[in-house]
Amino acid sequence: MTKLFVEAGICGRTATIEVIGLPGHRAAVTVTSDCEMVNKMGEGLKEINWLSLWKRRGNGYSAYKAALRSIRDITCPIPVAVLKAIEVEAGIALPKDVAFSFERVKSGQEPGEVK
Repeated sequence: MTKLFVEAGICGRTATIEVIGLPGHRAAVTVTSDCEMVNKMGEGLKEINWLSLWKRRGNGYSAYKAALRSIRDITCPIPVAVLKAIEVEAGIALPKDVAFSFERVKSGQEPGEVK
């Protein structure tokens, strides 16, 4: 089983994603969150065929469609976290933490420059 914890950002919401590999290139997916929209998305992703994650009309695409139907913020990082957890459980990706780091730069100032 692969378990992934997500802190979604400024919204302050969190999610736990659990993926269990099943026979036939399938995975059971459970998403639990303190966000009602994320939980609704998770309801549509109970089982997924991970071989079709890269196809435009495959399960990966379905995960994003489910997210767009359920989550108002299209930049929410949780849908991609679900796909990454599936890849790790399937053995086609290695588990590696991901981070975003923001730097605010004033107009006319170079990044890293102190004024």
